[in-house]
Amino acid sequence: MSSNRKKLIAVVGATGQQGSSVVRALQAQGQFKVRALTRNPDKHRGLADEVVEADLDRPETLQAAFAGAHGVFLVTNFWEQGTDELKQATAAVRAAKAAGAKHFVWSTLPDVEAISGGKLHVPHFSGKAKIDRIVKEAGFAHHTFVIAPFYYQNLLGVMAAQKQSDGTLGWALPIDPTVRGIHMGDITELGTIVAGAFAHPHEAGNGEYLPLVGDFMSFNEIVDTLNRQGHEFSFKQVPTEIFAASFPGAAEIAATFAWFQAHTYLGSNSSYQIGLANKIAGRQPTKFSTWAHANVPVHASA
Repeated sequence: MSSNRKKLIAVVGATGQQGSSVVRALQAQGQFKVRALTRNPDKHRGLADEVVEADLDRPETLQAAFAGAHGVFLVTNFWEQGTDELKQATAAVRAAKAAGAKHFVWSTLPDVEAISGGKLHVPHFSGKAKIDRIVKEAGFAHHTFVIAPFYYQNLLGVMAAQKQSDGTLGWALPIDPTVRGIHMGDITELGTIVAGAFAHPHEAGNGEYLPLVGDFMSFNEIVDTLNRQGHEFSFKQVPTEIFAASFPGAAEIAATFAWFQAHTYLGSNSSYQIGLANKIAGRQPTKFSTWAHANVPVHASA
């Protein structure tokens, strides 16, 4: 099919970890024309078939950004200073609907407050979950929810092993390391699920929830996997209240680990959803041991 005849997918946040994965997967699939949306299009020429300016905090930029798009992928960044995810997502949903988009894919997370009966407050999860209803009620011909897991990449980035008081390199976190509760995955593979959803709207576009899950582990299993590969990482469980007071933002991280321990990352038995996501993607996601072997050099913990 010539690129002029292909349906167009607009990807919000195309330079971020999730959005760039979606752009790559759609390009590899070859079924759609890809419009990458970014606040700085001049910096990212050549990223996709089209690179267009869009800023979720400036709704007036969204109408042109979504013009002519058959599908839209949306992700918001809770961690960016000053972000109002509800406001941003509402503007994007309205603009996509006004532009005539037929298939809307939203990157969401479980509703921690609802599932925990209000006992746990994890705004970066629950804030996204509250947007699901807005997407459902917008009246798109098709809509899909994808769920990003705990990124394997976190273990090299925001949650990299630190030098501990006993001289070891490892983690000191407020979670029982024996409890299997962490749904994990290589975030660069999220795009295959999104591309699959756009390609199979009748199977994946009726409000399905499609999580990317390469592995489901306890922290002991994470550490054991790494140490079998030649590392010497350690793990120490820290009391929640001590961790929560240890640095700005620590309270939410502590609540997140309490959530993993009590309810798992996905919050429920998600085996059917995981299976459907893998079917839609047309592949099994990479296991943690395989990813770690390729991405965590042994000298890092020596």
